Amino acid sequence: MPTSTLALICRRSILLWLLCLLAPAARATHIVGGELDLQYLSGNSYQLTLNLYFDAVNGQAGALDQEITASIFEKGNNRRMQDVTLLLTSNTLVNYTNPACTTPSLVTRRLVYSRLVTLTGQAYGSPNGYYAAVERCCRNNGISNIIDPGGAAQTFYLEFPAVVRNGQAFRNSTPRIFPPLSDYACRGELFYYDFSGTDADGDSLVYDLVTPLNGSANTFTPKPARASAAPYSTVRWADSLSVNRQIPGRPTLSIGRFTGRLEVLPTRLGLFVFGVRCTEYRRGVRLGEARRDFQLKVINCPTNARPKVVMQVPGRSRFYQFGRDTLRMSPATSRCFTLKFTDPDPTSALTLSVRPVNFSVPLPTLSVRQGIVRAPGAPDTLVSQLCFPACFNTRGQVFLLDIIVADDGCSLPKRDTVRVAVTSIPDPNAPPLLRTTAALPLRARPGDLITFDVVATDPDNDPLTLEMSGRGFSPTALGAQLSQQQAGGQLTGRFSWRVDCRAVDKPLYEFEFTAVATPCAERQATTVVVPIQIDYLNHAPELSSTLPPAAGSPPVPVVIRRPIGGVYEATLAGLDIDRDALTLAATGAGFTLAEAGMTFEARNGTGEAAGTFRWEANCEAVRRNGLEVTFVLQESTCRPQPQTRVVRFEVEPPPVREFIPSNIITPYQRDDKNDYFELDNLKNNLPPDFCDSRFADIDIFNRWGACVYHTTNRSFRWDGGGLPAGVYYYLIEFTDNKRYKGTVTIAN
Repeated sequence: MPTSTLALICRRSILLWLLCLLAPAARATHIVGGELDLQYLSGNSYQLTLNLYFDAVNGQAGALDQEITASIFEKGNNRRMQDVTLLLTSNTLVNYTNPACTTPSLVTRRLVYSRLVTLTGQAYGSPNGYYAAVERCCRNNGISNIIDPGGAAQTFYLEFPAVVRNGQAFRNSTPRIFPPLSDYACRGELFYYDFSGTDADGDSLVYDLVTPLNGSANTFTPKPARASAAPYSTVRWADSLSVNRQIPGRPTLSIGRFTGRLEVLPTRLGLFVFGVRCTEYRRGVRLGEARRDFQLKVINCPTNARPKVVMQVPGRSRFYQFGRDTLRMSPATSRCFTLKFTDPDPTSALTLSVRPVNFSVPLPTLSVRQGIVRAPGAPDTLVSQLCFPACFNTRGQVFLLDIIVADDGCSLPKRDTVRVAVTSIPDPNAPPLLRTTAALPLRARPGDLITFDVVATDPDNDPLTLEMSGRGFSPTALGAQLSQQQAGGQLTGRFSWRVDCRAVDKPLYEFEFTAVATPCAERQATTVVVPIQIDYLNHAPELSSTLPPAAGSPPVPVVIRRPIGGVYEATLAGLDIDRDALTLAATGAGFTLAEAGMTFEARNGTGEAAGTFRWEANCEAVRRNGLEVTFVLQESTCRPQPQTRVVRFEVEPPPVREFIPSNIITPYQRDDKNDYFELDNLKNNLPPDFCDSRFADIDIFNRWGACVYHTTNRSFRWDGGGLPAGVYYYLIEFTDNKRYKGTVTIAN
C-alpha cells in the first residue's frame, strides 16, 4: 500500500475518533417530562396535543422545537396509520404551588404542540385499538435515579379505542392529567401532590407508577422524523431503584390508585424522574391509557417547626381535647369559642381554616383567619373567635369539624389540626301565621268575579312568601291569580278569579294558600283552604216550528216539495227557561241559501228567539238533486245543548206523457187540415222545458240523408217547404242530450 494512501486512511480514522469523542457534547438535555392528549371535538375531528415540560434553567435553547411529529399505530399489528406534525401553540412557565418557595434552580416551561386529526370509522375501527407516540431526546443530564440520564430519551405515549363499536360511533377522549409539577421536595419531610386528572366522558380513572419509556431516540438522532412502532425500551434504573422504588424514601414514592395523590418522604438529595400511568375504564371495560413522565427535585430545606392551634374550653382553664370534650350548643349557650394559634419559628405567616368532616353546611366563621407571629411588633400568639350560626343544627348527631393552622414553610406548609366534636340545637322558631278575608261559604256562577285577601305574618320576622295551589287542579289553568305585596312585617296576597266556563267541570274547588318561611334553610309553612262552590245548571232550550214534524229515531229529515216557482214558508221559535242568549240560524248543506232561492230572517234575544224561512223553488234544487237545510237553535252557555231540525227541499218535476207526434202532413190538399208538422201542442206531448232539460233543435232529412230543415224554435211549423211527397226523417235534441227520432210523410 502506498505511503500516501495509508496516511489518508489514518487521518480519516483519527477524524472519526474525534467526532465520536465530541458527540456527547452535542446532547440537547432539556426534557423534564410530559404527556400526549387526544380530545374528541365533533364528527370525526379530534385534537391531538403534546404537553412537553422543558428545563428552563439547564435546557439548551436549540432543543426548543417549533414542531414535532406524532405517529399513530394500530395495536396488535403495529400498522402505521398516519404521521401528524404538531405545531408549537403555547410556551408558558409552570407556576409553583407556593410562589414564596420558588428556587432559581428549578424553572419549568410548558410547551404545547397541537393539531386537528381526522379519525374515521372506516380507518379506525379495529377492536385492537390504537396508540400514538412521540420520540424525543434527551432528558436532563442531572437526573439521579437512572443510568446515563443525558443520553436517555422519552417516548410520549397514549392508547385509545376504536371510534366505532357495534356498528355505532364510539366517542372517547383520553383522561387529562394535571396540574404539572413545579415544586420541589425537602429531604426528610413528607411531600404530597395532587396528580389526578379529569375525563370529559366521565370514565373511571385508575393510577399506577410505571417505568418511564425511553424509545429509540438518542444523542445522534435526538429528534426522529417520525416515531418507531412499539415496543419501546425503558430507562434503566440506577442503584437498587425500580418501578416500585423510583425515589429513595421512607416511604418511597407512591400514588393513590383512585385519587392520583403522590406521596414520598425522600431520604436522598437529587433530581428524580418518575412515570405515572392513568388508565380509563367505562362500565368496567378498559378503553386506553395516558402516561406522564415527570421529575422531582429533592433539596435540603431550612428546619421548619410545626405550628400549633388550641381551643379554649368554655368555663375551664384547660384546652379542648378530642375524645374527651364535646361542644354542646343550645339556645341558652354561647355559640362562639376562642382559638389560639402560634408557631415556634420566627416571622411565620399562619393561616387558619376549618374543614367539616361529616357534614357540609352551614360552616362556622373565624374572626381572624391569618396573621404573622414572632416578628418585630407582632404577637407570639394569634387569637380568633370560632362562631357557629344560630341555624346550626346537628339533629341529635355529633358533627366533626377540623380546625387547621398552616404555616408558610417550604416546600410545603406544616400543619396542625384540632378535631372538634359538636352538638347543637338551634334557637326555636315559630311557624308563620295566615288568615283570609274570604267570607265563607263562597258560591259563584260563570261570569262572577271572586276576590279576597290572604294575610301572612311571622312571629320571628322571617322573610315570607305566599303560595297558591289547588286540590286536584291548577289555579292558573282556571285563570285564578294571586298577587303579593309586602308592607312592613305583613305579606298580603290578593286573590282574583273571574269564573268562566273552565270551572263548570267540578262543583267544588278547594284553593290552598300557604305562607312559607325558611329559617335556617328549613321550610316552615302554614296553610289555609278556601272552598268555592260553582253553581251551574243548564236546561236544554225548546225549538218549535211550523215545519212538518220529524219521524223516526233518529229522526229522518222531512221532505218539502214544490214545483218550479212554488213558494214555501215556515216560522221557528226558541225558548230557554235559563234565560240564556239564544240564536237561530239556517245553513245549507254545501250551498248558500240565496243561490237556492231561500231566505232566513232571525230575531235573537235573551231566553227567546224567532225566525222566518222562505223558499221560492228554482232549478238549484234540481241541479243538486235536492237541498238539505239545517235549522239550529243555539244557546250561549258553558255546556250548550243545541236543538236542530234538518229539512230536505225538492222540486216537483212536470208530468211527462208519451211523445206521439203526428207523422203525416198534406200541405198540397189546401184544406187547412194537417198542413203543418209541429210539436209544441198538447196533442203531441213533447216533454216540456224543465231547468237544464230544454228543447235545443230539430233537423229533418230526406231519404238520402240531406238536411232539408233545421230550427231551434220549439214552436216551429213545417209545411214541407215545397218538397216532393215522400218519407222524411227527423231528429229532436234537448240540452241534456235527450233525443227523439221519427218519420214524417208528405202526402199528395
